[in-house]
Amino acid sequence: MIQKVLRILFGSKYERDLKRLIPIVKEINSWEEKIQNLSDSELSAQTQKFKDRLQNGETLDQILPEAFATVREVSVRRLGMRHFDVQMMGGIALHWGNISEMKTGEGKTLTSTLAVYLNSLAGKGVHLVTVNDYLARRDANWMKPIYDFLNLSVGIIQHDMEHEDRKKAYSADITYGTNNEYGFDYLRDNMVTHLDHKVQRGHFFAIVDEVDSILIDEARTPLIISGPSDESTDKYVRIDKIIPKLIEGEDFEKDEKARNVLLTERGVAHVEEILSIDNLYAPQNVDLVHHVHQALKAHKIFQRDVDYVVQNGEVIIVDEFTGRLMPGRRYSDGLHQALEAKEAVQIARESQTLASITFQNYFRLYEKLSGMTGTADTEAEEFHKIYHLDVIVIPPNLPVQRIDNADRVYRTEKEKFTAILKEIEELQSRKQPALVGTISIEKSEVLSKILAQAGISHNVLNAKFHEKEAEIIANAGKPGAVTIATNMAGRGTDIVLGGAQLYRENLESWVESDRHVQEFKEAALRLDFDRAESIADNLDSQSKKSRAKEILTSAKIWQKNHEEVLGAGGLHILGTERHEARRIDNQLRGRSGRQGDPGSSRFYLSLQDDLMRIFGSDRIAGIMERLKMPEGQEIEHTMVSNAIARAQKRVEGHNFDIRKHLLEYDDVMNRQRIVIYKMRNEVLENKDVTGLVKGFIEEILEAQILATCEGGNPNGWEVESLKEWFTGMGLPWEIDFEEVKKSKNAQLYLFDRLNEIIQKFYLEKVDRIGSEVWKVLERNIFLDILDHRWKEHLYSMDHLREGIWTVGYGEKNPLVEYKLQGFRIFDQAIDNMKNEIVSFLLRVEVTEKTQVPEEKKEYKKIGQELTGGFQELQGKSSGSQSSEATKALPVASGGGGSERKTSRRRKR
Repeated sequence: MIQKVLRILFGSKYERDLKRLIPIVKEINSWEEKIQNLSDSELSAQTQKFKDRLQNGETLDQILPEAFATVREVSVRRLGMRHFDVQMMGGIALHWGNISEMKTGEGKTLTSTLAVYLNSLAGKGVHLVTVNDYLARRDANWMKPIYDFLNLSVGIIQHDMEHEDRKKAYSADITYGTNNEYGFDYLRDNMVTHLDHKVQRGHFFAIVDEVDSILIDEARTPLIISGPSDESTDKYVRIDKIIPKLIEGEDFEKDEKARNVLLTERGVAHVEEILSIDNLYAPQNVDLVHHVHQALKAHKIFQRDVDYVVQNGEVIIVDEFTGRLMPGRRYSDGLHQALEAKEAVQIARESQTLASITFQNYFRLYEKLSGMTGTADTEAEEFHKIYHLDVIVIPPNLPVQRIDNADRVYRTEKEKFTAILKEIEELQSRKQPALVGTISIEKSEVLSKILAQAGISHNVLNAKFHEKEAEIIANAGKPGAVTIATNMAGRGTDIVLGGAQLYRENLESWVESDRHVQEFKEAALRLDFDRAESIADNLDSQSKKSRAKEILTSAKIWQKNHEEVLGAGGLHILGTERHEARRIDNQLRGRSGRQGDPGSSRFYLSLQDDLMRIFGSDRIAGIMERLKMPEGQEIEHTMVSNAIARAQKRVEGHNFDIRKHLLEYDDVMNRQRIVIYKMRNEVLENKDVTGLVKGFIEEILEAQILATCEGGNPNGWEVESLKEWFTGMGLPWEIDFEEVKKSKNAQLYLFDRLNEIIQKFYLEKVDRIGSEVWKVLERNIFLDILDHRWKEHLYSMDHLREGIWTVGYGEKNPLVEYKLQGFRIFDQAIDNMKNEIVSFLLRVEVTEKTQVPEEKKEYKKIGQELTGGFQELQGKSSGSQSSEATKALPVASGGGGSERKTSRRRKR
């Protein structure tokens, strides 16, 4: 009621957003004529002019109207595309740090150039984030003429790039890359041992394309850099052999909603009998229980050709949202190994985490974050709560003409596929193209066989054929084309009615300074064939004439196809099943009806579909039976539509709770990660870390005195324990304890005397070894021990998180306990690290005088790159970490740390 009253008084959020945007768009348009009158050189000089204005105190908001008008004019001159007013609105929303929801085909790639250009003027680097390498490369190269004209550099991050190329790409004004690459580079930057090895230069402003895919669908995906563990893989084969002997309903219960399997009491006894053990839940068998559960999930929940495929002896994960294969990624926690055992392929060893971060916490590093997508409004609450991002819905440039038909529901999957085949045959008879959406590889292949048996020519776009993705999607709008696509495969590529506009590619690649060629290109782009042919006939060479004729022939064929498809009703979207998230269904529908094109959509469902089956289709099935509905009869009823909507909302709410819960756990690690990375950066940025080390010395000395010298009476102190600790680090005990007793504040006097001895000893060591050599040694040992302790801490936190659920039996909150225990473990890890650094540095010696060693400049990728989803996917190996401390100073020896071949303990 209150919301209705507020809407009447103040208008809806959509209306309020438009009221803020429209005046700014009008101001941008007021600059258009003035900007159009600028010469190319004057227009190009706008960038320096804007930078000067920023230096003189103006803000980005103040120069926005003129800057946006400048980008629009450059786009017209370089790409032949003029930003629509609604694209200006989208650009403003992005600059404000919001999510710009623009329907498919509204030109989000071009829209982003406005906010990218404006924010790049600050000189801190702008990151444009895409979902895959292909789109990063395509969008950067597509928009590069605008940035080149405006004297801005563009970098592209690709997966297999060399370190120097990667660093150069990040140093550019504008950088295009994928979410995975940005995240892994951040983690690697915080594992390097020299400042020059870092590739990123900060996190100022990012625009996330397909923001719902990256910040919602992949939000449960931690990025992990790992190293191999020493555990044997035999246990997976052993456990895998017992799973077929377990009976569903008796030995285990399957929960499809939660995607989990639980052993029953009978099942526990059965497993104990098979494995010949007395107690499966004995402390020493905790690992065994875990692997039994993972093997059960591998066999009973995860399906081949739905959740994963097997190719070339490897288990490759299928992205549940896009249907794309994710080679190199692995489920963690032993699940991937369980799948490998199930499929009888080579089992890879588990790995140990060296560094990790979730996308949620990575993207919250940016000073300003924004995003673009066609479907964000249904997840507006999550975007606001997790990322503090508001969704601004931008109106389409032209009204949407797509007709969204009611769902058709059938009793069985067989009846559904029969009805789908009938509709596809009708569509083909009138040359109307169809995009058929499926939710798994398995279903896409079943449907493909049905169409093949019926003699219907079609293309299949699923994870197995993703390399042809752009080509297949681009041609999905040809007359009569039938394209089966898994979920949102091909997202990011427009489906143009009439098929791919190859003539445009030929025009764009034809670089000629000839004025007549430019005039021909402009006429051909406008499809003004009479003028284009007239210009072509008068070109000054036969080769130019021939090329122009080829382009015109291609353009005429496309125009004919385009008009034929328009006449047939545009692209038809045929959904074969509802996804658990309404947003994914909206994405599929959104592929049709771009830029005012005609189109239509319909979803076909059956009571055997997963969503319908899991969320209560029994009632609907009962009604159909009572009504004695004949086979093949569909049902269209508000009760069915409401049931589907309720099921989808419940799943969306459940998934949001999971993501929020995971973030709460990761926030504990994130606070600890910030402390460690801040300390690391302080070491990397300073050639001399003696000040830090001296601070550590005072801290651990104070802690030791407080632990052994309690109370005001020195006679009750554990002086021998203190002395043993002190001399154990190679320090001389030059203390007259009688003098200590006589002092007014014995504890403070003792601290001052011992600190004086340590500092003197430390300075003598520096003088003896040489200050320049010592600085390098000290810094490298500091980093080596810091990294080692952080790695051990990550391992401890992984185990803590795995076992924390047991505190629930004691009626304690697992999250609260995880926070409390996690911080206790972290404090202990920090104390241990400080002790080890001080102990090592006090003991270390250089066995021979050497010149100051050069800092190591060579860069190596560190660890394995791993990513994951709800089950924490993991990924491809890319090198191994090396100990820079020992390589920089091979003649150093010491104690208190990990043993090295070149080390020896200092004799005391």
